[in-house]
Formats: sequence, C-alpha cells, structure tokens
Amino acid sequence: MIRLAKHGNKTIRAMKDMTSSPRVDEGRTYSKKDGLQNAKSSSSSNSNAIENVLILQGGGSLGAFGCGVFKAFAEKNMKIDIVAGTSIGGVNAAIIAGSKNEGRPEQLLEEFWLELTDSFVDLENTHIRSISPQLEQMISNYYFYYTSSLGEKKNESLRKMKEYRDKSIMSFLSSAIFGNSKMFKPRWALEYSLTDPEYFQPSKWTYLYDHSPLAKTLEKYIDYDKLKPSGNPNSRLIMTAVNVLTSEPLTFDSSRQQISPKHILATCAYSSYNFPWVEVEKGVYAWDGSLLSNTPLREVIEASPVNDKRIFLVENYPKKIDHLPENLAEVHHRTRDIIFCDKTLSTVQMSKVITRYLRYIDELYQLVENNIDLTKVDKTQLEKIRRKYKKYKQDTGAEIKGVYYISRDEPVHSIYENADFSPKAIKDSIKEGEQKTIRMLDEIAKK
Repeated sequence: MIRLAKHGNKTIRAMKDMTSSPRVDEGRTYSKKDGLQNAKSSSSSNSNAIENVLILQGGGSLGAFGCGVFKAFAEKNMKIDIVAGTSIGGVNAAIIAGSKNEGRPEQLLEEFWLELTDSFVDLENTHIRSISPQLEQMISNYYFYYTSSLGEKKNESLRKMKEYRDKSIMSFLSSAIFGNSKMFKPRWALEYSLTDPEYFQPSKWTYLYDHSPLAKTLEKYIDYDKLKPSGNPNSRLIMTAVNVLTSEPLTFDSSRQQISPKHILATCAYSSYNFPWVEVEKGVYAWDGSLLSNTPLREVIEASPVNDKRIFLVENYPKKIDHLPENLAEVHHRTRDIIFCDKTLSTVQMSKVITRYLRYIDELYQLVENNIDLTKVDKTQLEKIRRKYKKYKQDTGAEIKGVYYISRDEPVHSIYENADFSPKAIKDSIKEGEQKTIRMLDEIAKK
C-alpha cells in the first residue's frame, strides 16, 4: 500500500510544449548538480530518501524512445533506484539494471539498439518488390482511404505522411519476412529444418517467430550476477509477465530472485506477435506482461510499499488524440493505442484512498492509546491491535511524490511503427526520448 503526499499529489504530464511546469512537493529543493536523487521529504511520515522509479512501457521498436529517456537521466547524473518494464520495456530495464558497463549503462543500452539496426534488412535495396509486388500492393492499399481522407491538407504534408507510411510498411515487411537476426527469426527459416521437430507440420505451430536470439545478443550487455538479491544491480529490476494457463500476473524482481535470460524472454513473449511462451519454472508458462498491463506501476507499488517514490513513466502509445478515427486503418491503430496506453490513474487514485484509511487508522489508534483506560481493555485484544498497528506503520506508508509522464510524439500514425527497426527510425526515436527528458528535468531543476 502506498499513499500520496498531502502536498504532492499532483500528476504532471511532460508534453512537447511543456504547457504547465512540473511542480515538486512543498518544503523540498533540488539542485541541477544533484538532480533529484538526494531530495528529502519534509512532509513524509518516513525519513527515507525518495526512490526515483523509471517505468518503461512495451512497444517493440518503439522501445528505442525509452533508451533516449535513460540517456538523459544519465546525462543529468540522476540515479534511478527502481527500473521496471514489460515487453521491450523489460528488456531495456534489464540492460539498465544489469549492464556490464557499470559506469555507463546508457552507453551499452544504446549500443544494443544500434546492433538491432545492423540486422535490419532494407527492402529498398533488395529484390523483394519484384518477388512479391502483390503483397506490397495489398498492404499499401490498406492505407488508401487513410491518405485520401487527408485531401484538405497541403500536398507537401500529404507527401511526407505518405512517404513515412510507405517506409513504415516496408520496415514491417522486413520484420515479418526476415525477422531480425539479433532478436527474432522466422520459424520457417531453413536453419530450423534440422532442429525443429514440427518444422514440416505447421498445423501444429503455436508460434511463428523464435525470439531466443535475443538472449544470445543480451549476453554482451547484461551481467546476470548483478540481477539477484545480493548482486548489487545498477537499479532494482522489476519485470512483468502473465501465466498462460491461469491468466495470473507474474512479477520478476531482482531483489527477491535471480533474474535469468528466460525471465527476459518471458516478459517480451508477446503472443500476438507470434512469439512462443516461455517456461520460467516447472509448469509455469509465461507470455508478455503487456497482455495484462503495459505499464507496471502497480507491481512497483506492491514490491516496494515503504519508501517514498517519484515516478517517471515513459509512454510509447498516446493516451489522447484530437479526432475520431476516419477509416478502418485509423480504427485499428487507435484500438491498439488504447490497449497499450497507460491506465495507471486508477492505481494512483486508489493510493489516495489507502492514504485516508491509513491516517484514519492512525487517529483511532492514538485515540485508544491516549484517551481510554487501558486497564479496562482486554490485554490480549489490545496486544493484537498494537501488533497490527506496528505492522501497518513499518510495512506501508510510502508516498507517491509525483508522477511525470514522458510521452512519445506521433505526428504521423502508422500501425506498423512498432515493427520498424530501420536505422533512421531507431536513431530518431532515441534522440526524441533524450531531448524530451532533458527538457523535463531542466524544468524540474528550476523549481
């Protein structure tokens, strides 16, 4: 259980224009040199330093945006105490927490993303167009009504939007046909013919892409000895998944268990991307945690309910748009965004309710201790009350000092954008995440 600070329960959205400056709690100051990591709360009931929590959403290739966000935190010398994520957000989080380069984890994270671009197959420089023009035309036609509905806009804008979508479509085709050798491979690839017992029986297939190559790639970036209770990670790591058989959430926490490659593969085993489930322990089969929630804030609260927190939440999918969908392409795109966008407002609101309950319990307990003749109260019952009260005070009581959203812009909508591992798309996404976060942290430091 976590409660919100009495003076610091405002949720701030860090958007492109920074229309409203972020506020910090009353009674605390920050310096640009120290960032936020050493800030103390004057209004909190506990005296612990505030934990900075970075939460990374899933989103395939959109995870490069989170890489840029973390680069900005490193540039500002801001310590992340807990890093949590699911799907590709979990992969980013694992590299951050267990980076082999302890002094520059952001450097290795960026190298990981650039390595993925090295394995991108550029269809513009292959013969795929002549091999399957029908397939390309079919996907291009999917956006026919989308582009035609923008006829009132300037021709130049139309041209740029069409160019973006065309590249996005071709990047999607590249991933769908060839995969990415450093991350996932199509099951129909010839190399599996001798190792896959069901290679010639596709009717029995439960997945189309093998994402175990990701584990091999991550060996260069992650020191798994760090990702265990006594491992001294760069940050505490929390990743999420879901039990395929029971639909129950699964939380992998480096402070409570050894995190291994299978846990990372489990957190990004997204079934709708046709990845296989992962057996994380005997009889426990896991899929991508985004099937339940793409924003693991609740899991962070449950895992660390004592220390006060400042939440930095990376949004890969827009929560709001300025117009209704105008065709099926937009309908499918918006549907996906709603499925994966942040839905943690209810978690924050519930924390406020819990705050009131905890304060009420505290008031009642003090009333009993200070104003009631204890000789007339059953000693056994009184001792039970005291034990429960002590447990509430010791095991709960943290405050959420602020929630800061770092949101990816989406000037042109494309349902294929999260499968675009082209060098330009990845580098642009990293740059956007870095620039937005620097602006936000600069605004906070001024307060």
